[in-house]
Amino acid sequence: MRVGFRAPGLPMTDASGPTLPLGRPGQPVLDRPAFERLTVAHRRALKLHCYRMMGSLNEADDLVQETFLKAWRARSQFDGRGSARGWLYAIATKSCLNAIKARSSAGRILGLPGRPPSEGGATGGPTAELAWLDPYPDVELPDIADDRPGPEARYEAREAVRLAFVAAIQLLPPRQRAALLLCDVLGWSAVETAQLLGGTTASINSALQRARTTLGERQGRRPQALRAGPDEGLLLERYMGAWQTDNLEGLVELLREDAVYHMPPWREWYFGRPAIGAFLRTVWGNFAAYRGVAIGANAQPAVGVYALGRQDSVWRPHSLHVIEPAEDRIAALTIYVPPLGPALFAAFGLPPEPVASKG
Repeated sequence: MRVGFRAPGLPMTDASGPTLPLGRPGQPVLDRPAFERLTVAHRRALKLHCYRMMGSLNEADDLVQETFLKAWRARSQFDGRGSARGWLYAIATKSCLNAIKARSSAGRILGLPGRPPSEGGATGGPTAELAWLDPYPDVELPDIADDRPGPEARYEAREAVRLAFVAAIQLLPPRQRAALLLCDVLGWSAVETAQLLGGTTASINSALQRARTTLGERQGRRPQALRAGPDEGLLLERYMGAWQTDNLEGLVELLREDAVYHMPPWREWYFGRPAIGAFLRTVWGNFAAYRGVAIGANAQPAVGVYALGRQDSVWRPHSLHVIEPAEDRIAALTIYVPPLGPALFAAFGLPPEPVASKG
């Protein structure tokens, strides 16, 4: 790795991290206190980068730890003249690429590519052998409201967090994925990305072009307004109210006519308000009641839903819902159902039963 690796627009005195004082002659730039400040300043941003690369919360956590361990062991290679943030991103990206090589699937999914939308009830059951994309807790996000990517970045910070974006980039080959994240999300130049990933600047530009084409075909028209507004809060309130008041028709009314519905870890997915409504009617009465807790996932409105068992009258974690709003309607709804949904509750700080629940 280059000594003093410098990412675009990130000198040692920029706002992306603490200025690290040069040590006295014979002392490393990164002594233990300086390194600890570095890990605190960049942990969340690096975890988000690893999550985008991997699509997994657990793998992102592990890779951030691995990044800091490798950085500490290689701290003598950092001379303080370049960007500490860029140096850490270089280590993290290489760690992610190595981890992808070592696992069975290159990317995680929200749905099976090429599988047509379903109609009626779901009969396939949960599919544990597939690698499903995790949602990302908003409480773990860096301050994306004030994020300043490099001048060459093509995506706004909020857009590059959305569940649909992360799902789309999982379809890219790992090297293209890394190049697109470094250049189009973080704003690195093709020259700097080539220095990290290896190869020529022309090869990086070629990889970027292929990645952008694939992403454009996958995403279609990119959203124009991504800042959270009052409509999102009202939509979330209406959505939670529909679940808690047993108002299925009111919930269906919140969907756009061309809404998309996924429910990991089930293979089935649904397109359009009529098809989604027909499916929900087949499962709505499986529990006696529902309660929701508002959370945030991937910079989108989200809800943790608890269900009351009909037989034992016990409240249990049931599903985690991520909403893609479009003005005052829902454009896409991803509901992580059992067994995957309840397993995600702890990562979002949700307790094993709703607070002040009444049996």
